[in-house]
Amino acid sequence: MKLTIVGCSGSFPGPDSPSSCYLLEAEGYRMLLDFGNGALGALQRHIGLYDVDAICLSHLHADHCLDLCPYHVVRTYSPDGPQPRIPVHAPAGAPARLAAAYGMPDEPGLETAFDFTALTPGTFEAGPFEVTAARMNHPIETFGFRVSYGGRSIAYSADTGESAELVTLAAEADLLLCEASFPDRPGLPAGLHLSGRQAAEHAAKAGAGALVLTHLVPWYDPADILRDASRGGFGGRMELARSGAVYDLG
Repeated sequence: MKLTIVGCSGSFPGPDSPSSCYLLEAEGYRMLLDFGNGALGALQRHIGLYDVDAICLSHLHADHCLDLCPYHVVRTYSPDGPQPRIPVHAPAGAPARLAAAYGMPDEPGLETAFDFTALTPGTFEAGPFEVTAARMNHPIETFGFRVSYGGRSIAYSADTGESAELVTLAAEADLLLCEASFPDRPGLPAGLHLSGRQAAEHAAKAGAGALVLTHLVPWYDPADILRDASRGGFGGRMELARSGAVYDLG
């Protein structure tokens, strides 16, 4: 299983990265976790335009889902004709939300290119992957994911405040891809995002093998986020996400 960081910028694209998008590959099957604004361009550095087999959207904030709209153009208006529909696992309401963002009527909407399934907590199969979805602590319905293949697992926090569900989801995962949006300072809003320290604390409680800090908001210095994380008690390998970074889990 291979993970490629397509985009890791939080809330809006940064100068070096689009918004959240993560490519998972195994047995020639390619699945995206989130598809935030700006990600479609960077994705083409790694795979072909029509090579996506499935998409999981954690929630319906623009920085996690909006590039599904231009991807509808790619799959619908290809010079070779419309491409086959692909599955999109997303919170309920995604078809209408994204059709409104695109500026088209709800019917037929984006469902000409995508086969939407509403997420609920639990486990489902996507190609060779076993995917577990769990609700996170964010102001709108948001799901974190655990993707397993060949005895290895990657957990993804999506956007969340402090969450016992995240610790459970990431238990003994080989790699935790965890948001770290805030600098560690007093008075941070609850139930919104994590600081670097809080992300590391979640990884330590989960017993994750490695921690990759993502959803890095461009107006904060990522070095400060990493320094905060060093105080979270996590003893495994820890680093900042970077657009283009690749993690091969074997």
